[in-house]
Amino acid sequence: MFSLPFPVRDANASSAKPSFGDLPEWNLDDLYTAEDAPELKRDLDWLEQACASFAADYEGKLGTLDAAGLLDCVLRNEKINQIAGRIMSYAGLRYYQLTTDSGRAKFMSDMQENITSFTTPLVFFTLELNTLADAHLDALLGQNADLARYTPIFERIRAMKPYQLSDEMEKFLHDMGVVGDAWERLFDETIAGLQFDVNGETLGIEGTLNLLTDPDRDNREAGARELAEVFGENIKTFARVHNTQAKEKEVMDRWRGMETPQTARHLSNHVEPEVVEALRNAVVKAYPKLSHRYYALKKKWLGLDTMQVWDRNAPLPMEDPKIVDWPRAEKMVMDAYTAFDPRMGELAEPFFRKGWIDAGVKPGKAPGAFAHPTVTDVHPYVMLNYLGKPRDVMTLAHELGHGVHQVLAAGQGEMLSSTPLTLAETASVFGEMLTFRKMLENAKSKSERKVLLAGKVEDMINTVVRQIAFYDFECKLHAARRNGELTPDDINALWMSVQDESLGPEFEFMDGYETFWAYIPHFIHSPFYVYAYAFGDGLVNALYAVYESGHEGFEDKYFDMLKAGGSKHHKELLAPFGLDASDPAFWDKGLSMISGFIDELEAMEE
Repeated sequence: MFSLPFPVRDANASSAKPSFGDLPEWNLDDLYTAEDAPELKRDLDWLEQACASFAADYEGKLGTLDAAGLLDCVLRNEKINQIAGRIMSYAGLRYYQLTTDSGRAKFMSDMQENITSFTTPLVFFTLELNTLADAHLDALLGQNADLARYTPIFERIRAMKPYQLSDEMEKFLHDMGVVGDAWERLFDETIAGLQFDVNGETLGIEGTLNLLTDPDRDNREAGARELAEVFGENIKTFARVHNTQAKEKEVMDRWRGMETPQTARHLSNHVEPEVVEALRNAVVKAYPKLSHRYYALKKKWLGLDTMQVWDRNAPLPMEDPKIVDWPRAEKMVMDAYTAFDPRMGELAEPFFRKGWIDAGVKPGKAPGAFAHPTVTDVHPYVMLNYLGKPRDVMTLAHELGHGVHQVLAAGQGEMLSSTPLTLAETASVFGEMLTFRKMLENAKSKSERKVLLAGKVEDMINTVVRQIAFYDFECKLHAARRNGELTPDDINALWMSVQDESLGPEFEFMDGYETFWAYIPHFIHSPFYVYAYAFGDGLVNALYAVYESGHEGFEDKYFDMLKAGGSKHHKELLAPFGLDASDPAFWDKGLSMISGFIDELEAMEE
């Protein structure tokens, strides 16, 4: 089934009061100009016919095709993916601009239902591919170089062979996918529609989360307590969504014979379970020398006896609260990208000039930030909720990295351009690192350097420690749901078990914080997505160390890695840099960079 991915970064944002300059908005005309655009009707009509003719031409016949015939089949399937993806990208992006608009919600739902109906006859394609004998498929791949390009796709499809159901059951599940999407929409619309009353002002979710980074501690506390109050009032709805989604996954996994709730994610990421487990274990083992140690420093800087949850992302007392306007943010990121390699700046520039970024905070807009690749014959779109804080500049650098990666990978074509989530975070986190290093290089005082280092450590803790804690929470939630319905209190307890472990002994947890799992969109849209952030951060830390060492030809190798998209396994992509993510010691190298920054911060205290 074709649906819009929702890779939202765990970043704070809020309602825009200060002037940030002219914030860009999306121009979606490169997809379609309107819901009733003739080009959209043309593509829907073409898609319906193309799916029907594809099934008529190939169902039950894949085993009879020669190499040229199988290549033609693959190319036709790829074109269908492209048109369906274009339609859903347009519908989804318009919806995320204003999730509270019933017309946009209906349009996206209608497009999803149409495409699900059109593509149901195509379910046979992957199922039938998996009936081909290995020797037969290998022989075809050996006869045609153009067909052999798609070997990684065949490998991923055939990795699902042990979990494949009957053709009839697969078609049924394909059709039922729209029901799961409805629960995701319920979550999105509920979150976007929440209202929070803080100090006499009514805010949305982004505005209230942004208060958690306010310099005034009373404002941070007021924001945190109002979040807890409103989450608590709606907790039964969020618990119902999580219970339903987790149960649906359990049923699907059980019928398919998946070994664990995480198996499907590992397969889609093309990563071995033991590699993820090694990452998870390395991070959890490092909690004391990372988050626990850093928050002890932060408690001292803030002059507190105990850290409360509303102090976690508080600005430092010596931090300049000056707002970074949009032109300055653009310059900071573009300078960092161009200094690394002028080609990087050239690739990033159109995002700012051609309506590929939607930056402003608006009522009803989806929270967080993401970069959506759309389809390979258009271009990516970046969504932000920009509020002029240093973290927002880092989020811009992050999502722009995704965008550059997606532009480079588009040359692989629709089926090979998509990068597994574990590697999809590489360019984004590397873009953040480039921007941070440029800012650190330009620091004019010890105090400014300290603030930058502390900010980077907090971002890394949020990206590594927090996301692995999220992953552990999901693992516990899905395991517990297999034993029956979970009450809100059950889910709250699972959440607090990972929060206490990951944040450490410096924290007290206010009443109501146990409900803060409710607003994290990853848990609903992309179960077990979150470890990809930690994977990407650790990988980039190791990669950046190679870059700093003066590794010959690094820039060209880096561009080649991004251009590869999903055409290579992580072992192949990292080999030119002398790195191997399957080595358990690999993750310690990445974590040591974070620890080293904390070492420097501690030394500044002496």
